[in-house]
Amino acid sequence: MTRSLSIIIPAYNEEKRLPATLERISSYLGRAGWEFCEVLVVDDGSTDNTVAAAERARKCTVRVLRNPGNRGKGYSVRHGMTEAKGEWRLFTDADLSAPIEELQTLWAAAEKSGAQVVIGSRALDRSLIGVHQSVFRETAGKLFNLAVRVMTGLPFWDTQCGFKLFEARAAREIFSRQQLERFGFDVEVLFIARKLGYRAIEVPVHWNDVTGTKVGAVGGLSAFLDPLRIRVNQLKGKYR
Repeated sequence: MTRSLSIIIPAYNEEKRLPATLERISSYLGRAGWEFCEVLVVDDGSTDNTVAAAERARKCTVRVLRNPGNRGKGYSVRHGMTEAKGEWRLFTDADLSAPIEELQTLWAAAEKSGAQVVIGSRALDRSLIGVHQSVFRETAGKLFNLAVRVMTGLPFWDTQCGFKLFEARAAREIFSRQQLERFGFDVEVLFIARKLGYRAIEVPVHWNDVTGTKVGAVGGLSAFLDPLRIRVNQLKGKYR
């Protein structure tokens, strides 16, 4: 398997967290042995100095992509995936709630299984969660994933962990068909992957809740409608 990697970081008003995040990623990549690696920070119409913070990073190859305004996390990840050059493409949250070192866990699972999509999961082994979300948010997440399993037939227990690895060809075919631009996109890209015949597996990862989430109550409730939107898109032939 080719060891070239792109890391996509969707970023909205992340000037405070990005420097430490990019430093940690750079340190990891320096000892990970990838033949080629790049980091793509996708600015989603930030109103702070997110772009400047990303451009100041000197210890790793960072490219800054800019969305046409605030389009959502799904749009940002799709933008990064379609611009990436690596044969493997990871997207991770700017807060590194799943430590970047867990990439090795996903990579080892890809090598062992031959899967083209490997997703990090908080649900498979909750003992790996260091800092939990609030009871309300954790319960809402469990209910959401139950709804996803019922409505889409996907077998995963945690579709929303922001730590997912894609082989390049799979990424191109999946994200070119993506329709949802906000937080329900995770479910959609996994649904598309399954429809296209790509093997996707779920593996447990260490994870810590980090304060400053960008998911509001309205956005969270709206995400419960996304499995239905995905089914409607399927019926309309949008994933062909």
